Amino acid sequence: MNTAVPASEKPAAPRIDGLSRIADGYDLLLCDVWGVLHNGLAAKPAAVSALSSFRQGGGTVVMITNAPRQRKSVFAQLAKLGVPSGTFDTVVTSGDVTRSLIAQGPAKILHIGTEKDLNLFEGLNVELVGEDEAEVVVCSGPWDEQTETPEDYTPLLARLKDRGLSMICANPDIVVELGDRLIYCAGAIAREYERLGGKTQIAGKPYRPIYDLALSEAGRIAGKTFDSKRILAIGDGMPTDIAGAAAYGVDALYISGGIHAQEYGAPEEPDHNLVGRFLAGHDAHPVAYMPRLEW
Repeated sequence: MNTAVPASEKPAAPRIDGLSRIADGYDLLLCDVWGVLHNGLAAKPAAVSALSSFRQGGGTVVMITNAPRQRKSVFAQLAKLGVPSGTFDTVVTSGDVTRSLIAQGPAKILHIGTEKDLNLFEGLNVELVGEDEAEVVVCSGPWDEQTETPEDYTPLLARLKDRGLSMICANPDIVVELGDRLIYCAGAIAREYERLGGKTQIAGKPYRPIYDLALSEAGRIAGKTFDSKRILAIGDGMPTDIAGAAAYGVDALYISGGIHAQEYGAPEEPDHNLVGRFLAGHDAHPVAYMPRLEW
């Protein structure tokens, strides 16, 4: 007799009112940046306070982001958005781990993305060329992230696919918050390329390379090796942050008021049952959830 409980009937992850409720169980936080620490326009003070408090209690905080740039640009961006020093120990980006994929590939690159992402190629022996000369595609996002959709790229992607070019995706995110709206990221374009039959290479969340780099950096900073049972990943993206934590074998805290907030009611007061159904529908099992990160 099968006594298994259907996923839809299992209890939802508990809602907690602060990171302090579970912080004693962890030594290292791998925290998402965009959607948790800021919304693209300004820092979130409650999240700043939560991460700072965790560090003041002796914990280590590594920000782990799918930003398609080297970490130095993220440091600068966070400072500009008002994130004070002392909030975290370091940053690891999708751009950091993607650079190794670029270095191993062909030298002539068609870059799909904005000028602010060009430091992705800094110091690498590559040449940015047009469509006809390209031997590989590197996508860091839309050329115009304010207005373009993945469908705008379908004709170009179809031509690139017909030539057999591989796409290196520097940001696996599908969308991110920009203030009170969502904008498309490189992951959405890579998904369209895959739909057309194109081959993609991805190293950011939810894939292992970015987590390996984050743990390496954390160990260097703290001078010790972290037990996976005492690592907590924090994020608002189901296919990136939460799926990545599960695949890597670490606990996750789900921030429900991020990119999926419309799935279960008001961002600050989500319907608990709808959150449970949403998590079950994604076979996701975070240790807890909260609408926004706070202490």
